[in-house]
Amino acid sequence: MTAARPTPLLVLDVVGLTPRLLAHMPRLAAMAAPGFTASLDPVLPAVTCTVQSTLLTGEHPSGHGIVGNGWYFRDLGEVHLWRQHNRLVGGEKVWQAARRAFGDYTVANVCWWYAMGADTDWTVTPRPVYYADGRKEPDCYTRPPSLHGELTAALGGFPLFTYWGPTAGITSSRWIAGATRRIMRTKRPDLTLAYLPHLDYDLQRYGPGDPRAARAAAELDGVIAPLLATAADQGATVVALSEYGITDADHPVDVNRALRHAGLLEVYTQDGMEYLDPWASRAFAVADHQVAHIYVADPADLPAARAALEGLTGVAEVLDDAGKATHGLDHERSGELVAIAAPRSWFTYYYWLDDARAPDFAPMVEIHRKPGYDPAELAMDPEDRTAKARAALALARKKTGMRYRMDVVPTHGRGVRGSHGRLPADPADGPVLLCSDPAPAKDAFHATEVKSLLLRLAGA
Repeated sequence: MTAARPTPLLVLDVVGLTPRLLAHMPRLAAMAAPGFTASLDPVLPAVTCTVQSTLLTGEHPSGHGIVGNGWYFRDLGEVHLWRQHNRLVGGEKVWQAARRAFGDYTVANVCWWYAMGADTDWTVTPRPVYYADGRKEPDCYTRPPSLHGELTAALGGFPLFTYWGPTAGITSSRWIAGATRRIMRTKRPDLTLAYLPHLDYDLQRYGPGDPRAARAAAELDGVIAPLLATAADQGATVVALSEYGITDADHPVDVNRALRHAGLLEVYTQDGMEYLDPWASRAFAVADHQVAHIYVADPADLPAARAALEGLTGVAEVLDDAGKATHGLDHERSGELVAIAAPRSWFTYYYWLDDARAPDFAPMVEIHRKPGYDPAELAMDPEDRTAKARAALALARKKTGMRYRMDVVPTHGRGVRGSHGRLPADPADGPVLLCSDPAPAKDAFHATEVKSLLLRLAGA
């Protein structure tokens, strides 16, 4: 026998939201005034794919397997970030648990990660068109397929180039919010998940204390307001939360270069460019913000790899098997070692020693070819006076259908001013959870508790 109809839920992933930034978002704060606001303790690493997977499954990375935004796929011998298929995520998802209680529980996922292949009812996720001639054009994937035409007719095409890269800005979050609102009004899901990335951009570009960070928060608050109104009209409970807080960071740490200097990392050369060779390397790092997975092929090389990393300024800790288990990172996808950055530091993926030997994708927005996360993609190189002119020329070539190279990203990391991934030292700089329903209120939640919180709010 199934329960009565569930209470509809709108869950907003407001990336980078902290108590400090909430002060600039009066509409979002007002939503929680009759409910509650709590701190939210993330899992390690505090990065998008890992934390989202924990929020939806209630598992640590050791359970759901998402040990970062990417990892070394040992069976392929390749590093991959930003994969999209939900089969990568282990554990029972919150909507699967809700269906045990309600039977026909319906779910819309608007741009939360690992959306493709999930057993949700409506799905929207970024998915560019990769043409045979090498062009990449903005678009999205939807399920059912008819939703694509419905959303693009109403909102225009998915604005991929404002979702990530030097031109990332409010336009993408506005499109996602518009798509979410339309789905809520036309489909009326029981659970609606929406990912709003706007705060991720200026906080990494300029730092969380820069006035532009506060301005971005106020701007996003205006975009969220219509969503809150729609939720109120439908009697939906609203949960707004963040995956992590972004803190000041101005010290790039070249973990792969340290492993290369130690004779542990190998590259191979094509057309004068160097490429990471994970098959041949004795040790290499998959850098992911302030955490790096270190893959060490032979246990005999663990002491050398650890020594190379612990000798670096900006490395706070190197976790072994026991340390990984303590943090719930003891999964086969994790590196043999896991490095954690010191405050104000972050890890680069760079492995070449001479910029003249860098691969051609290094100065480009190329999230699938770089063997690690690159926050420098959020800005054009401020030390290159020709960057804007070359970007304009590339855009002109693109508009005429010609092939082009948007090679304007710096390859030194000196312009980055904010990062995340470490566990927060101060709750004011950590993630936050707001809820319009006061019933389950408490001062703090762990990320592993959010699944059960959502089920309780739904009435399961």
